[in-house]
Amino acid sequence: MAKLTVKDLDFKGKTVLMRADFNVPQDAALNITDDTRIRATLPTIKYILEQGVKKLVLMSHLGRPDGKVVAKYSLKPVAARLEELLGQDVLFLNDCIGENIKKEIAAAKEKVILLENLRFHAEEEANDAGFAKQLAGLADVFVNDAFGTAHRAHASTEEVAHYLKSAAGFLLEKEIQYLGNAVQNPQKPFMVILGGAKVSDKIGMIENLLPKADAIIVGGGMAYTFLKAQGKAIGNSKLEKDKLDLAKSLLEKAKSLGKEIVLPVDNVVVETIDANAEFQVVGEEVPEGKIAVDIGPETIKLFEDKLKSAKTIVWNGPLGIFEMDAFSKGTEEVAEFIAGLKAVTIIGGGDTAAAIAKFKLENKMTHISTGGGASLEYLEGKTLPGVAALSDK
Repeated sequence: MAKLTVKDLDFKGKTVLMRADFNVPQDAALNITDDTRIRATLPTIKYILEQGVKKLVLMSHLGRPDGKVVAKYSLKPVAARLEELLGQDVLFLNDCIGENIKKEIAAAKEKVILLENLRFHAEEEANDAGFAKQLAGLADVFVNDAFGTAHRAHASTEEVAHYLKSAAGFLLEKEIQYLGNAVQNPQKPFMVILGGAKVSDKIGMIENLLPKADAIIVGGGMAYTFLKAQGKAIGNSKLEKDKLDLAKSLLEKAKSLGKEIVLPVDNVVVETIDANAEFQVVGEEVPEGKIAVDIGPETIKLFEDKLKSAKTIVWNGPLGIFEMDAFSKGTEEVAEFIAGLKAVTIIGGGDTAAAIAKFKLENKMTHISTGGGASLEYLEGKTLPGVAALSDK
């Protein structure tokens, strides 16, 4: 990695400002329902604390409060959970900038301090220089460990890095290492599995990875735009009409490169999308009035056959409506299959990570990305502002 990492900095006696991604799901009573993102930052937090720092000031966003103070988006529950996980006191402050906050940090007996939601200020998402300078004024050095927001040029991810010596935390470094290798230097055969609802979400990724991958395996809702582009009947399945020509051109491009875009050969279909709907398995063509909700058993076999020799697998997007148990079989069986391979398995965040967690396979994958949008943009070959702004080695 060409950027400084926490191992390159001397933290002794310094106050450290760290951007984390504590954007965690909560229930109606504001209980955290999944603390994966908090746990993911613990190695960096613990390492910094072990270096004899004066204070560690943590900052994050939560939800979309759109520049206003919204009680349900307070980071207070995160402070409580972090305290439990760290086994030490965490001071929670009710804002993230201002003279009072500066004074409270200076007077704090606690080593770990969590600031209130950055997005309570509209200047955060506007990447405002004045706001970033105020954040930078709270500390001596800056660490970014929030990969989930690294694709956003926000004040706490991008602009702040221009005012302090800045380094990547372990999580950010690990994400860039795995995703970067997959893009630039994958072990071959290199297979890409794409799913999810829309082709439009994955265009950049297909175009960037098609020349590098040995095959791209496509399932989920996006497969039906490709099948329709081949002249197949898709019933009432998900279709992006305005992307048909693009799907055709991607299929042709794959052919000209001697690559394969592998599509479903049978489908699980229903009349209406409902967890209790009666379903049937049909072939490649979806009958009129039916909606495809998962890949069928022949497709599972076909996909597994293509994947069995892979040395690197990148997976972004589920292969069916995995949230409904009846339509999760394709995603689950392919996940279990690749978990048993001797391959580097990289799971793009978001829904794919949620599916892997649902099937309790997290420990069997090489790397599960904590950033849905960020991992997608990185795999598209885009520069991530939050990484680009860090100090060079």
